[in-house]
Amino acid sequence: GVKDGRWTVLQLVEALGFCLESTDPRTRGRGIQLLSQVLLQCYSLLQEKEVMHLVLFYESRLQDHHLVIPSVLQGLRALSMCEVLSPGLAVSVLKAIFQEVHVQSLMQLDRHTVYSIITNFMNTREEELKGLGANFTFGFIQVMDGEKDPRNLLVAFQIVRDLIAKDYALGPFVEELFEVTSCYFPVDFTPPPNDPHGIQREDLILSLRAVLASTPQFAEFLLPLLIEKLDSELQSAKLDSLQTLTACCAVYGQKELQEFLPSLWSSLRREVFQTASEKIEMECLAALHALSACLSRSVLSSDSEDLLDSFLSSILQDCRHHLCEPDMKLVWPSAKLLQAAAGASLRTYHRITRSVLPLLLEQYTKHMQSSQRRTILEMLLGFLELQQKWGYVEEDESTLLSLQAPVCSVVFSALLDPSVQLQLVGVKALTVLGSLQGFLSSSDLELVVDHLIRLALHEEDSQSSEAAMEAAGSLAPTYPKVFSGHMVPRLEEELQSEREESYHNHRSIQQRCLQALAAVSTHTSIVRETVPVLLQHLQKVQKGTEARNTQDVVSVCQSLHRVALQSQQDAECCWYFHQTVVPCLLAMAVQAAMPESKHTLPGNALLEEEVLAAMIPVISAATTHLSPELAAQSVSHVVPLFLDGEVSFLPQNSFPCSFQPFGDGECLEAQRCLVALLMAFICSLPRDVAIPQQERLLRELLALSCSCNCPFTATTAAKCFAGLVNKHPAGQQLDEILQLAVNRMESSLVEGPRRMQALTLLLWVTKALVLRYHPLSSSLTDKLLGLLGDTELGPAAADGFSLLMAESPDVLHKGCHADMRIMFRQRFFTDNVPKLVQGFHGAGPDVKANYLKGLSHVLNHLPKPVLVTELPTLLSLLLEALSCTDRVVQLSTLSCLHPLLLEAPQIMSLHVDTLVTKFLNLTSSPTMAVRIAALRCAHALTSLPTTVLLPYKGRVIRALAKPLDDKKRLVRKEAVAARGEWFLLGSPGR
Repeated sequence: GVKDGRWTVLQLVEALGFCLESTDPRTRGRGIQLLSQVLLQCYSLLQEKEVMHLVLFYESRLQDHHLVIPSVLQGLRALSMCEVLSPGLAVSVLKAIFQEVHVQSLMQLDRHTVYSIITNFMNTREEELKGLGANFTFGFIQVMDGEKDPRNLLVAFQIVRDLIAKDYALGPFVEELFEVTSCYFPVDFTPPPNDPHGIQREDLILSLRAVLASTPQFAEFLLPLLIEKLDSELQSAKLDSLQTLTACCAVYGQKELQEFLPSLWSSLRREVFQTASEKIEMECLAALHALSACLSRSVLSSDSEDLLDSFLSSILQDCRHHLCEPDMKLVWPSAKLLQAAAGASLRTYHRITRSVLPLLLEQYTKHMQSSQRRTILEMLLGFLELQQKWGYVEEDESTLLSLQAPVCSVVFSALLDPSVQLQLVGVKALTVLGSLQGFLSSSDLELVVDHLIRLALHEEDSQSSEAAMEAAGSLAPTYPKVFSGHMVPRLEEELQSEREESYHNHRSIQQRCLQALAAVSTHTSIVRETVPVLLQHLQKVQKGTEARNTQDVVSVCQSLHRVALQSQQDAECCWYFHQTVVPCLLAMAVQAAMPESKHTLPGNALLEEEVLAAMIPVISAATTHLSPELAAQSVSHVVPLFLDGEVSFLPQNSFPCSFQPFGDGECLEAQRCLVALLMAFICSLPRDVAIPQQERLLRELLALSCSCNCPFTATTAAKCFAGLVNKHPAGQQLDEILQLAVNRMESSLVEGPRRMQALTLLLWVTKALVLRYHPLSSSLTDKLLGLLGDTELGPAAADGFSLLMAESPDVLHKGCHADMRIMFRQRFFTDNVPKLVQGFHGAGPDVKANYLKGLSHVLNHLPKPVLVTELPTLLSLLLEALSCTDRVVQLSTLSCLHPLLLEAPQIMSLHVDTLVTKFLNLTSSPTMAVRIAALRCAHALTSLPTTVLLPYKGRVIRALAKPLDDKKRLVRKEAVAARGEWFLLGSPGR
């Protein structure tokens, strides 16, 4: 009635008069409870005068019997949300609560109501409450004092934060406010099991930390507390103290820190020097960094004593001498402390490096052992990386500039050292020095290039070679002229040289040259130099007469692929690469595919599947990042090339006969396999690019995929068809082409020599439609499920479920703009796993394995949280799959069970007897991969509850003795790890 306007609240009060005036407190309580519940639903409808009368009524009820108080507080909470509350009433309510209610004697929910009332008034009546002065703060302290419930503490901590942030008067009650909150520090709270409120210890820690670190006024009380907790033995208390200290430094100044700096430094130093915990060491370094940054800020705004300088002097005095100790025990802890302080500001950096860098350079020359030199260079590298943070600085300020010659000398000497580990640190240091614009002179840069080429091409260890190439790629954008003028010509010369050394060595250097050319191609101007070199080398391989290994061509393609990836983010570079490389690769492939071509290698290397497979990612990466306008320009050339033999846009376009990849005849078999390159291009185009003659192209691809004798060509045609179908706009044209495809597949699947090609097409079209949630996908999946019972195609159909669920490397993935819905795997699982289970139970013994294989593939690619929820219904089937003799089923099932043992130990422990038996049996499998997977699962079993496993301990340890003598090293390694964990099962501290 109140909601509808038929009654006013005051009329309700009058109607409740007999209850509200009753002498029985329970009856009065029920009357006020009803009124309060109405107010909680109707507070927005109240008039100002009604609110005033209600407030006065409720205030007077605060003096009533304790049974009535909870309902009174609920009514006041409703009134605290009224926008028409008259000025002065908020203060009046709070005063009444502070005066009349002993809050901590109330139940949790009623205390929470009081905090809500205070919060509501602070949000809407801030100025009125501030008029109370420090009395408001004192009143709240009384309300909060002794609070224990975590739900209420989160609200109370927020109120304290607001008191400080909104500048309420704390008056003489700063210490009391600190005491009433700091008594919870450090937080010691473990949520009860199945807690419906979801409050975690971390929530309370962060909320309390925000209070303690919110004002410098707490500093004199908080810092001694933090130092005390830092000196305790409790790890969690140390961590909390360090993180709180770091937070405090954001708001403190040197005035607050001054008195406590020596004690703080002493505690931090002790922890870093002595702790075995990486986490505590990391937090100590973060706190030292924060202290130094805080003192650096204070220097800018203070005329008083320079605390920063004396603080850094203490750090240097306690750490510097450890850098010179022969045993180098405290070298790293000291270096970390110095670097933490140095990274705080430019001033701290200069103050510390001025003292430390010359010492490190001196120590490097003094120590002759490579291991010691590596340690010193790693420390030097840490300081160089800090210089990177500040960028390059003026001459008169930079310590580093004055040490340019000795620093370069040390780094270059490290690159010449026989120790690979020292070389690697030297390469890192070189990269950092190069990033400091202007630090290296032109002669230094030439020397850098010499070192990088030597390491990249001639260093025996592949780690150094790869690191040098990465460094070249990092530095090339900063010095493009140096690298294009010095490094690229040298690499080209090495690539073309005919050496007298062994063929193997020569080929190894050529491979590295190709890799280095790709690695250095990280700037447009360099890409314009390296791409012609790589293409020229590829043409040389094509025209050569010697029977080079196919790997030579693949290596060039791998280098081109890397350049393509590195060029993607720069539009100009991406287009240059595309219009240079794609036509050239197509031209060479078309040339090689011509009948009786004089330019083919023995065996037509460019037409081998391995080479075509290496070209696909090059063309794909060169296409995915094109703008729609440039992509449309390119597609207008490539599609006519394949449909009409239009070769005019190719760089070498005088071919002995026409190019007809979709034509009939055995002589065109070589041309047909180039559909793989069409797939790479057309399936990587942005979705909004119109494809000319698309319907004709789809029909040609469909025909080729069903009729071609070559499995590689048929598969790439099917993938190309699927890629186009996936992006095709919905409508009649798509429906017609899909119906045509279904008809072709159905007729070919029934009987005849093309059943496998039809299955391949079915798989790829189904995947294309499953990804985009097309309605036809369910009927195609049903056809696939039906084929699991086919004795000939069943195993391949089962493997097809892996293809449907896995990420495809060349088509139908996000990178090539496929139409993909994010939950397609979950949806596929929900729709089809019940059918797989049903099919398994109804299948004959000769095809049951197909259903298990299909199921294990689906489960293997399902997100683990989804799998865990479905585990109870599927586990018995998975255990049955382990008895299957098909090694693919065994492997898939083991890889599916392994994470479940770690993530769902309670459910898995119900089947421990079966699991132990199956895993131990499979450790004797003839297949190495199955033995390894079974041993990993046996290892993962130890994450199950110890009480469940102990009866099996002796049996498992005896059984795992056999694979310790396995002929394969990887199997022995897994056996050692698994058996070791089982030995330790039930040990103290486990």
